[in-house]
Amino acid sequence: MLHAYELEEYVSETSAEAAAGETEGRLAASEKVAAYLRRAILHGTIKPGERLRQEEIAERLGASRLPVREALRMLELEGLTENLVNRGARVPLLDMHQVEMLYRMREQLEPLALSESLLVITGDQIAELTEIHERIEATADIEEFIDLDREFHLLSYTGCSIEQLNASIMRLWNCTQHYRRAFMQVSGESRRWIVNAEHRLILDAIERRDPTDAGRYLSGHIRRTRTELTQHPEIFEFRG
Repeated sequence: MLHAYELEEYVSETSAEAAAGETEGRLAASEKVAAYLRRAILHGTIKPGERLRQEEIAERLGASRLPVREALRMLELEGLTENLVNRGARVPLLDMHQVEMLYRMREQLEPLALSESLLVITGDQIAELTEIHERIEATADIEEFIDLDREFHLLSYTGCSIEQLNASIMRLWNCTQHYRRAFMQVSGESRRWIVNAEHRLILDAIERRDPTDAGRYLSGHIRRTRTELTQHPEIFEFRG
């Protein structure tokens, strides 16, 4: 589940904090477990439908089951895991209709967050968005693209102060991460220019602080991915 160097880093960091106190130590341990599981799920090491067994995770990380249990609860709130009655935790496995509905929710919610963010976004943040966009255009690596694409969009919403909206958007991004990666894999390099062009339109509207254009370009960007996903039913075939 985790690479050897990650395990060594985890054990080293956890050991160094052992003297911080039992309560604080347990919290720190659960946050570390959550961080590594979050990374593994978002990067596709742990795939949709895969079970997350507490005893196995605890053994792999050299942790007790209590912080693992707490970590899984944290990830469930983030939309990265789900708890099945009498079956334990797993990474959510979604069908085409569920993913389509989640993307429809994104089409409605994310333009709201972007509009709120444009009221307070700074020149430095816009410069950072520009730099991320340039890196997106320069990369041919899918995993780097997925990370940068996530960073680009979530950074553009950071000025939104409505925590309930932010939390909902984060859950939607977490739930659909696997399908976004699969879409980029099947769409191929020849379609990447469309994504880059849409990002450029969104960035231009952000630079002008135009919420109408920004929302229109963003919802269209999300809608295109949704409609193209439905043309690839093989993405939703579970290979467990």
